[in-house]
Amino acid sequence: MYHVLQLTYTQPIEVVDGVRPAHLEWLDAEIAAGNILISGRNEAGTGGVLITGDIAAEDAEALIAADPYTTAGVAEYARTGFNAGRKADIIP
Repeated sequence: MYHVLQLTYTQPIEVVDGVRPAHLEWLDAEIAAGNILISGRNEAGTGGVLITGDIAAEDAEALIAADPYTTAGVAEYARTGFNAGRKADIIP
């Protein structure tokens, strides 16, 4: 199961920016591990979107819990799991 993880900042951007370096380090590690395929800020600048690899829902929830944004209380996540019935050849 793949997952769309949509995060929304719950604190002012100045507070979020203080946690951003730890969040980016966490993202890089999860991308390298293959748990996250793509990530980025949303167009409105109020949060971001992460797309996971093919992982269990429990693993996606564990990712959310481990994000420094979550542990610092500066963002909240909404998770949507989906079956990748059709995908590009480049997607694992």
